Amino acid sequence: MIRDMQQEDAAELTGLMGELGYATNVDQMTDRMKKIQLREEYKTFVWEEDDRIHGMIGMTHSLAYHDDRSHIRVIAFIVREGERGRGIGKQLMQTAENWGAEQGAGTIQLNSGNREERKRAHEIYRYYGFQGTATGFYKKL
Repeated sequence: MIRDMQQEDAAELTGLMGELGYATNVDQMTDRMKKIQLREEYKTFVWEEDDRIHGMIGMTHSLAYHDDRSHIRVIAFIVREGERGRGIGKQLMQTAENWGAEQGAGTIQLNSGNREERKRAHEIYRYYGFQGTATGFYKKL
């Protein structure tokens, strides 16, 4: 079942962030989620079954300089290893798209690393209807 993220989910989200390749601890994740939940332009959905979170999608809704319509940017999207292939990701993405439409957004966007281990994810994004039309650049501050 898909539902809004709750603060009590921070421990399980910590594990999911680790699967994404972003090691963190429960205290850090709890602090992040508290801050995120205070911002109305952020939304986090989780997919829960048998009191266990098997997937999550976290996004932000923002205005654009290049377009009159706003957009949704997926910041974190993961389905627990061992639970993939069950349609959990597809349901989470559809929920994100529905939320975006409710916000009046014109597009949904995401970035994904150009690493060998991300190739399968890129195939899935294309299956969901995304087009790989941009290259992201990052610089640490």
